[in-house]
Amino acid sequence: MNTNVDPRTAAAKSNAPKQDLRAWLAEMEAAGEVTHISGAEREREIGGIVDIFQRKIGNPLVLFDDIPGYPKGHRILANLLTSIRRINMTMGNPADCTEIELVRHWRKYMKEAKTIPPVEVASGALLENVKTGDDIDLFKIPVPRWHEHDGGYYIGTGDMVIMRDPDTGWINYGAYRVQAHDKNVATVMCSKGKHGDMIQKKYHERGQPCPVAVVCGMHPALFMIAGLEIPHGKNEYDAAGGLLGEPVQVIKGPKTGLPIPAHAEIAFEGFIHPNDKIDEGPLGEWTGYYAGGLKKEPRIRIETMMYRDDPILLGAIPGIPPDDDSFYRGSYRSGAVWNQLEAAGVPEVRGVWSHAAGGSRLWLTVSIKQMYAGHAKQAGLIASQCHAGAYVNRFVVVVDEDIDPANMDKVIWAMCTRCDPREGMEILRGCWSSALDPMAYSETDPRNARVVIDACKPFTRRDTFPIVVRASNEVEELVRGKFGAFLPK
Repeated sequence: MNTNVDPRTAAAKSNAPKQDLRAWLAEMEAAGEVTHISGAEREREIGGIVDIFQRKIGNPLVLFDDIPGYPKGHRILANLLTSIRRINMTMGNPADCTEIELVRHWRKYMKEAKTIPPVEVASGALLENVKTGDDIDLFKIPVPRWHEHDGGYYIGTGDMVIMRDPDTGWINYGAYRVQAHDKNVATVMCSKGKHGDMIQKKYHERGQPCPVAVVCGMHPALFMIAGLEIPHGKNEYDAAGGLLGEPVQVIKGPKTGLPIPAHAEIAFEGFIHPNDKIDEGPLGEWTGYYAGGLKKEPRIRIETMMYRDDPILLGAIPGIPPDDDSFYRGSYRSGAVWNQLEAAGVPEVRGVWSHAAGGSRLWLTVSIKQMYAGHAKQAGLIASQCHAGAYVNRFVVVVDEDIDPANMDKVIWAMCTRCDPREGMEILRGCWSSALDPMAYSETDPRNARVVIDACKPFTRRDTFPIVVRASNEVEELVRGKFGAFLPK
């Protein structure tokens, strides 16, 4: 193991466009955010190493090379966005922005709805190697078994699955898990109600195959957008361009005509035919369990495979949260819930945090300045059911404005000292969930129950509630002015 900068990465910083993964990787290298590991094999060691890196938020990226059985330069990059520093740098923020400052950035991004449409180009680095027919072989890429009990090799974890609506021409892409089965066969698992599932159904109801393209290595900003709830009918490429500050350059897939990032590392395209399903899974998922099991999922019959010289496979590995699949989504989801609370008329929201240990979905904390009796309950109920907060939620906790919702020590303190369970807890039943939820009602009824907790000071006792034991701002300014050099920030 070493932390030396790869000369190929260093060269990429000046030669590659901003939207190229290698330019981003060069920036991370310069910031000391990358650990290089050579010689780990794909069956157990790569997945085991990534598992260890993901156990603590803030650990560096890990770049694997010299993978046994594969040419040097066929690399895997994982543990991408498990650091607020790396998320901030990816989004163009100062690296030291706090959690709630990052949430405010997402809020601004969503409110401004800044979009930059993609531009089609004739060629790109992705086309350095183009394979068709018998030359297609997914296992030319060192796809790992990410968890030891996984049912196979998942080439698509940090990915984009691209489809086109047959009615409107709307281009959609999402981050759905993709398993490699054979040289030219993969599967894609889209949860029911997700856009990818809806588009597939439209083709299959007409008896037509659904064109699909899968990208398995790209700039993390493109991947971030793939995992977010971009509204139905809106093009994720437009949103990604707005986040990057430049149009995404795309090429047309040779067989499907679907737009594929020209600077992607690895991509393939093909068709999903009606009723063409094979066994898929299990995969250790973002809840931290093998809850999905082995099921029949749509088969992708691959017709074109494309990859760069020295390709980099992106791995955003679900597992016990916080993981690579949950940390960045939490800041986005917090901003989305905050905006939707305000849109619903809830006043004086001071902060929202979707905690990564809940997989960015199962736990929400909302901080408010109480304005009227019932305000806290209103905020919690709406947060639990608005679009951004409803899917696979379990707990919503509402706290006063003096509590930082991203500071779980303070949130738990508020729950322990300000919540009266007789009046402060509501159980909601029959809510929107997923088969991946280990506490869903059943495989055929993927709903769940959830709790809304009012951990605010009782409204009628706000002025008489016991005083908090904490140095006043005046005292803190005094001691920091005299002894600041000795004090933690």
